[in-house]
Amino acid sequence: MTRGGRIREGEGGERRCIVTRATRPRGGLVRFVAGPDDVVVPDLAGKLPGRGMWVSADAAAIGQAAAKGLFARAARRQLRAPADLAARVEALLAARLVELLALARKAGEAVAGLEKTKAALASGEAALLVQAADGSSRERARLRPPEGEDTLVACLFAHELGVAFARDRVIHAAVLAGGLSDRIRDEALRLSGIRDVNMGTASAEAGTDVLAGEGPRGKG
Repeated sequence: MTRGGRIREGEGGERRCIVTRATRPRGGLVRFVAGPDDVVVPDLAGKLPGRGMWVSADAAAIGQAAAKGLFARAARRQLRAPADLAARVEALLAARLVELLALARKAGEAVAGLEKTKAALASGEAALLVQAADGSSRERARLRPPEGEDTLVACLFAHELGVAFARDRVIHAAVLAGGLSDRIRDEALRLSGIRDVNMGTASAEAGTDVLAGEGPRGKG
């Protein structure tokens, strides 16, 4: 808990989705609040003031909440929800995940490139295998994620991973066991529930030779 008494993101507790009415852990939900202009605002960090409205981390659920006025019903006041709210949440979650991976890289807790990723997996240091959603299935099949649940992160595209690792693009990366691995896993699970990566994967299959590498600065 923070000094101000707010619950940190990822701490325990369950919330009920205003769409499905199902109760589930906070990590599988997205919090929304009413902004000062009566527009629904995503609160991914769970720190904005106001009554929280929770929706499952699912594009269809967020779209339904926006289209059917469920935010206004939950808040018991008139609220406006942007029609592209799910897309906005997806973009924000992707940016958060890229930022966390960049922090892990700077802290020495993440490596990129096929050989470094293989070495981290072989040594048992890797907690997560991170692979570009638009990498070819043949390329991605070369590596197996660590044992355990939700150890494969495959919801970011090669150019987004490139931003995290200061390269043009990245296909393979590994997050080492440490302070950031759990947060990265949690954010990846939320993004996976919202982002449809099928189109990017299909494009990769059509251009396997182009996407097979790690980019001009991505060797090693």
